[in-house]
Amino acid sequence: MTDDTIAIMKKILLLAIISTLLISCQQGLIYTHFEHIDPQGWHADSVLSFHPEIEDSVGEYQVQILIRHTDRYAYQNLWLFVDIMSDSLQLRRDTIEAELADPRGRWYGGGTSTISLPLLYIEQISLEKGAYTIHVQQGMREEHLRAITEVGVKVARK
Repeated sequence: MTDDTIAIMKKILLLAIISTLLISCQQGLIYTHFEHIDPQGWHADSVLSFHPEIEDSVGEYQVQILIRHTDRYAYQNLWLFVDIMSDSLQLRRDTIEAELADPRGRWYGGGTSTISLPLLYIEQISLEKGAYTIHVQQGMREEHLRAITEVGVKVARK
C-alpha cells in the first residue's frame, strides 16, 4: 500500500466513526421543532404550540426548551409559562426562569449573531403513547418582547 492509499483509508475510517457517533446521538430524539418569532416582538398573549407524538407505550423522556435570540435582547433572563397537555388535559404547568446571561452580561449558549441556548426544562418525565401539546408563552412584563428570534422544544428518550 502506498502512503496515499493509507491516508485515504484513515480519512474514510474517521468519517465512518464520526457518522456513527452523530447517528447514535440522535437515536433518542423523539421530537424537535422551532417556532419563528415575529420580528416586531413576541407578543405577551402569543402562545407557541408544539406537538410531539410518543410512539412507545411507556417511557422516560427529557424535555428541553430551546431559545434563540440576538445580542440586542435587553435582559439577562427570560420568564416562560409552559404547559404540557394530553388529550386537552393539563398534565403540568410551570413558570420557569431562563438565565440567558451571566451577571456581567456575557451570553450563555453559542453563536455570534444569533445565540442558541438549550434549557433543560424537565430532566425526567414518564409519558405514555399518544399525542401531546406543549404550550410556551413569554412571561416578561413587555407587551412585545424583542430580540427573541425562535423558540423550540426538544423531546428525547431518557
